[in-house]
Amino acid sequence: RDAFPCLFSRCSASTAKSLLFRFIPILTWLPRYPVKEWLLGDIISGFSVGIMHLPQGLAYSLLAGLPPVVGLYSAFYPVLVYFFFGTSRHISVGPFAVISVMIGSITDSLEPSGKFMEADNDTNVPILNEAKRDAARVQLAAALTFLVGIFQIALGLLQFGFLATYLSEPLVRGYTTAAAIQVLISQLKYVIGVELEEYAGPLALIYTFLELCSKLPKTNVGTLVTSLIAIISILIVKKISDKLGKRIPVPIPTELLTIIIATGISYGAKLNGRFNISVVGEIPSGLVPPKAPVVSYFGQVIGNAFAIAVVSYVICVSLGKIFAFKHGYKVDSNQELIALGLSNFVGGFFQCYSIGCSMSRSLVQESTGGHSQVSAAVSCLLLLVTILKISELFRELPKAILAAIILVNLKGMFKQFKDIHTLWKSNFVDLLIWLVTFVATILLNLDMGLGVAVVFSLLTVIFRTQMPHYSILGQVSKTGIYKDAAEYQKAEEIPGVKIFRSSATIYFANAALYEEALKTKCGIDVEHLIEKKKKALKKKHNKDKKEEKKAKVFLWLKVTLFICFSQEPRGDTTANGPSGSVDDQKYQNLKQPQSSDQPGLMALGLEKPPFHSIILDFSPVNFVDTVSIKTLKNIFKDFQEIEVNVFLVGCNDSVISQLERGNFFSQNITKHHLFASLHHPLWRYVSPVLK
Repeated sequence: RDAFPCLFSRCSASTAKSLLFRFIPILTWLPRYPVKEWLLGDIISGFSVGIMHLPQGLAYSLLAGLPPVVGLYSAFYPVLVYFFFGTSRHISVGPFAVISVMIGSITDSLEPSGKFMEADNDTNVPILNEAKRDAARVQLAAALTFLVGIFQIALGLLQFGFLATYLSEPLVRGYTTAAAIQVLISQLKYVIGVELEEYAGPLALIYTFLELCSKLPKTNVGTLVTSLIAIISILIVKKISDKLGKRIPVPIPTELLTIIIATGISYGAKLNGRFNISVVGEIPSGLVPPKAPVVSYFGQVIGNAFAIAVVSYVICVSLGKIFAFKHGYKVDSNQELIALGLSNFVGGFFQCYSIGCSMSRSLVQESTGGHSQVSAAVSCLLLLVTILKISELFRELPKAILAAIILVNLKGMFKQFKDIHTLWKSNFVDLLIWLVTFVATILLNLDMGLGVAVVFSLLTVIFRTQMPHYSILGQVSKTGIYKDAAEYQKAEEIPGVKIFRSSATIYFANAALYEEALKTKCGIDVEHLIEKKKKALKKKHNKDKKEEKKAKVFLWLKVTLFICFSQEPRGDTTANGPSGSVDDQKYQNLKQPQSSDQPGLMALGLEKPPFHSIILDFSPVNFVDTVSIKTLKNIFKDFQEIEVNVFLVGCNDSVISQLERGNFFSQNITKHHLFASLHHPLWRYVSPVLK
């Protein structure tokens, strides 16, 4: 630094600029924005999406158990922040049904309506203080949103964008389908116009459904008729819009027209007063000043915040990658975490609740000519005008209309039930993940259901590595191709050679199973043969000891007799003393230790295995641990004991390094047992006949 101050400053400035452009992507794409080609499409797309944001923001706030204006705030502030920091050009962030119902379950459990019942001064009958309840729930949702933002920013900075890979597509689709059921049941009370108790925890959805069925006789006919008319009208207009397709520049704003017409009819016919149809009520106009989140809620919602952070991110990045692949650009997973985190972090100060990514809005944004997040900025301008001047006009909007809008938008999620038939035909394990996720989310709650789903999904991975496909390979028509001999007729086993392959890597959870499968596939009982060899060696050893003892006795007798009956004078016996007699020399030789080499199986009268070599195909193996190394040592030891050579082929460099660090190689197991490919040991060592 002292030696090269200019160079150091230049490097620092370059690094800072690179980081700045990385964390604020708008600085990269906005200066190169092709105004003539993209601006008109982005404006049209922005107005189309903004028109959808308005009714969906009002409707989804009901799912979250919050005042309608909070949905409008959540469609404005976080979307504006994402405009600066997001990397996807086409997704539409903002209120989303699944995230809204997750927040609704939290607000219902931590701030239930029963907590805000107050006695009426005149009748002394307890009534609900909606203003206090809504204020408390808004504070709770803001604190939750703030924590979600903190989690997402932290995960993004720590490069944890890969988290999305742990939530597989069957898991996400099963989870969102179950969430759609939760949304359906939560909105039916607005459709039939009844009040229900608020349940929390496991089986809450079941209790809610049972109470809903018990109150069907108390249905408000006016509310039900309003809901049915709205649902049928929206479906018909959407069908017409889909039929017209590209004939019209933008889709028909069905939801917006519905709330405008419904508000007008409700105001003119006085539906609330005459038919007791519940309406949205007062919607404050204008923006709210920033307010710090209530810290006391953090401890109660920290687990829920993490679950929402992961779910919203996975849905957003999955949808973003679909559009990115279609239009030929890349989405930075880690930057998306940071962008969503900053959106929620800022939203937590402005009475917003956590955002997600809506499939319907994103499709409209793309299909109406949207090329960038400029369309999001246009939709924010439209929402800003609505919040400042127009929102108060919707106070007479029936809640049944908002429920109808929500239920119609669930149609796409309910189509995911077709996954059951598809997965049944294609992949049974993925079907199990889908079903377990769905059932767990229905019976437990959204947070616990997600946890159970992730654990079960990871267990299926472990299960599949513990139960891989083991095979003995054969050579295809004397080529370098080797296939499972049991499945391919043209694959023939090489005489005297067994080539063994596992479809999974070898680690502590399946190492013992790997060894067992190898010995089973070889067709011999290795342990039994080793045991027979040990018994034969012991028997031979005992026999040799008896023979040695007999020889010693015989030699002693022979030497004694020789001394007694020798014709030589006694004085001459010393002449041969130093050198010893011939028999004495034999005795000395007999006392020499025998060779330490053990006799072979044939010498012991045992039958040798029908093969002389085993090749372990390690091409599917990407790592080994201490347990698998110990297992491999046992395999080498056992097969060498029965006079069978063992070779490893296809080990990548990292596996070889792990074998070295695990002290796998020794005097009996050297690197001469390693080969780069299957064909190499067969041609050079194992089967000279192939040459």
